[in-house]
Amino acid sequence: MDAAAEFGRLSGVFYSGGSFLPSAGERRTVLDPATAKPIGEFADVTAEEADQVVTTANAAQKAWWAESALHRSELMHEVAREMHRLAPELAELLTRETGKPYKESRDELTWSISATDYYAELGRHSHGSVLGPSVAGQLHYTLKEPMGVVVVILPANFPLLLLMWEAAAALAAGNAVIVKPSEWASLTTLKFMEVFTALPAGLVQCVPGGGQVGDRLVRHPQTHMVGFTGSVPTGQAIAKACAEQFKPHLIEASGNDAFVVMPSAPLRTAARAAAFAAFLNCGQVCTSAERIYVHTDVYDEFADLLVEEAAKLRIGSGLGAVDLGPMEHAEERDRYERILARAVEQGAKVVHGGGRPLDLPEENRDGFFVEPTVLVNVTPDMEVMQAEIFGPLAPLCRVESFDEALKLTNASLVGLGATVYTTDLQEVHRATTEIATGMVWINAPLLDNDAGPFGGRKLSGFGRQLGAEGLDTFRHTKLVMIDPAASEHDFWWFPYSDDEAFPQD
Repeated sequence: MDAAAEFGRLSGVFYSGGSFLPSAGERRTVLDPATAKPIGEFADVTAEEADQVVTTANAAQKAWWAESALHRSELMHEVAREMHRLAPELAELLTRETGKPYKESRDELTWSISATDYYAELGRHSHGSVLGPSVAGQLHYTLKEPMGVVVVILPANFPLLLLMWEAAAALAAGNAVIVKPSEWASLTTLKFMEVFTALPAGLVQCVPGGGQVGDRLVRHPQTHMVGFTGSVPTGQAIAKACAEQFKPHLIEASGNDAFVVMPSAPLRTAARAAAFAAFLNCGQVCTSAERIYVHTDVYDEFADLLVEEAAKLRIGSGLGAVDLGPMEHAEERDRYERILARAVEQGAKVVHGGGRPLDLPEENRDGFFVEPTVLVNVTPDMEVMQAEIFGPLAPLCRVESFDEALKLTNASLVGLGATVYTTDLQEVHRATTEIATGMVWINAPLLDNDAGPFGGRKLSGFGRQLGAEGLDTFRHTKLVMIDPAASEHDFWWFPYSDDEAFPQD
């Protein structure tokens, strides 16, 4: 594959009705984050183009839902097979556009395939349930029906995986999908549309652009549900817009996950885990370890071990033999560096990293690289512990007890996930029952399971992706009650019997 040619082919288009179409909208330049050089352009689709995409989606959805569940499942497995075939090309483009290491890009494709195959089967497993009737001789049951046209609004950190977590479930449930990709991953997402060629034309479409494109799709009267992953303010705006129409929505907003290390933990393993949890995808993961609470008895030893692990990490272009690539774009790097500078200003001490790497090849010196950074002397009141970092920063805060660690973990305004490293069974039990997050990992950070729900509490959003819950997120439940005999329901119809009337003197 000629990556430059592919990016050129995908520039300025949107995907509708099974084809790439030129957009009349204004174009924006796409930069390779490893070099800061232009690699293509994406278009802000026009209002008219977006409206036509919605019309096409509604027609395609009706035909899709009319198919058998078995046929839908077979076609979704075809999608998974096409993902596997295109994985090398997609992974390379994803790395070039977002900066993540190629290994992580291939992992993203592998996980996307797994989610698609999972929902291909789950979608035909059950379409409702038969209930014990409340009236003898009747049949009572539920039906699971699609929402209609689902709008999926994506971030750049896992643009393909997060798309399939929602799109696979939505398609399995009988919906059509309109994708509004991140401005920082639009070209790769457009290329990804080629995996859907086995599906009916118009069932999955992609409309790049800025916030105004997403807003139009959210507010459109002929879209029926919205799935969003991104920041808290944007998630709140989408939820408010959906509320005006009582439109169902799934919001996965920010995380600020705690990572707790207790004295019983194997410290070397915990340090390796913390390095991975804090620095995966250059820290641009909603479930990153962003508040690391370490028991005072092991704090100094753990800090030394974490520094050792951070020092091993190789930084550079994601197409090379590296562990960390650049951040997604210059604005993200600048925001991250302001957070780091403020932490130092408030008294935190940098014991590893803290700057931009100086030993990069010349072609990468203008890229958006930063060093993985470890901070000590961090206190709970510092700003760095209050909001999502979304960068390769590991702030270590000393705690005196497990109770203090739990209290600080739960003090956050968000509640996506939390990791605890301990071999104390009482601490394990307390962590799983007392931590107020959507997910808790004990000695197993950041893992996902297609069969288990992903989502958070508080300002991390609401709704669930993955698992049976993730399928039901994209389905209506209809209650059906049938009296085959069309009998008289005199047990509660008019006229009311005298012996049931209000007592008279």
